[in-house]
Amino acid sequence: MAKVIVGLSGGVDSAVAAYLLKLAGHEVIGVTLRTWLSADGKESRCCEIDDARRVAWQLNIPYYVINCVNEFKENVVNPFIQENVEGLTPNPCVWCNRKIKWAKMIESLDVFGADYIATGHYATIDKLKNGRYTLKQADYIDKDQTYMLYKLTQEQLAKTIMPLGKMSKKEVRKIAESLNLEVASKPDSQEICFVTEGKYGEYIENNYDGELPEEGFFVDEKGNKLGKHKGIIHYTIGQRKGLGISLGKRTYVKEIRKDTNEVVLSGNDALFSKRIKCNKLNFMSIEDLREGEKIEANVKVRYHHNSQKALIQRTGADEITIDFAENVRAVAPGQSVVFYDSSSYIIGGGIIV
Repeated sequence: MAKVIVGLSGGVDSAVAAYLLKLAGHEVIGVTLRTWLSADGKESRCCEIDDARRVAWQLNIPYYVINCVNEFKENVVNPFIQENVEGLTPNPCVWCNRKIKWAKMIESLDVFGADYIATGHYATIDKLKNGRYTLKQADYIDKDQTYMLYKLTQEQLAKTIMPLGKMSKKEVRKIAESLNLEVASKPDSQEICFVTEGKYGEYIENNYDGELPEEGFFVDEKGNKLGKHKGIIHYTIGQRKGLGISLGKRTYVKEIRKDTNEVVLSGNDALFSKRIKCNKLNFMSIEDLREGEKIEANVKVRYHHNSQKALIQRTGADEITIDFAENVRAVAPGQSVVFYDSSSYIIGGGIIV
């Protein structure tokens, strides 16, 4: 049996993961990463330490809190703000998983003399015949969380256990209820943990140290001015609600042009594209793609997106071009794109440019 550090978030998934590992005979230690404090000193939703401590007490396992507020701000919050100012749509959770959660927990293995870390994510880790570790999508695809984990390294995957990859949320809650865990019926968090009200534009306005993008113009696809916008940080590709402009028809954000401070509006039909490019690559099931090499894949361009068939090809030193079999809607620069093979394993992924 192994000694395992379980990341306790204060939610039901990590609580049940810890229980299952203890039930299997492992020595389990609960750890919560203190990543964020709001302006009034309250914990973010990702760091609900009181709930996590209570879970550890109920499971009768030791529990510790590791402070990484400064690292979180430097590696997650500041880049999120800057990329929004640049007109991009980032996935802060992707970088948090690799640079904060996994980095800090694996760093703590030596401190606690532990063998592995574990989380309550809905995914499965497998070691393939080629010797590489990769993530397989959860059996219950509606809860699959592999998209947000595609940046994990081989070293991180080799030291990780994910007990919930073959379970449904209903099964997890049922186990928690049988143990009388207070988090059994706790709802899932939906927003970015450090933007507690879900208003990204306002958060950036209140936390950016530089000069914020000023008001500019909404334009149509031909460049004709349609009205004023309140700053590009308040918009994202595909957005329809909250534009503050009425054109007598359904209108969406098609493009954000930082250089000219313009937000391009269009109808829904104009939001579709068949080819995209990405960089900042990370591979899992394979070591790399050779220049010019093409492979078929199922590709997701955002978390809540049904993967679509595509051909991916290495077209640069840090670039992959993706040609979809059918058009995809509202592809946003800055978002992650993840490639899966026919067995639902992650091939790799990158950032849409």
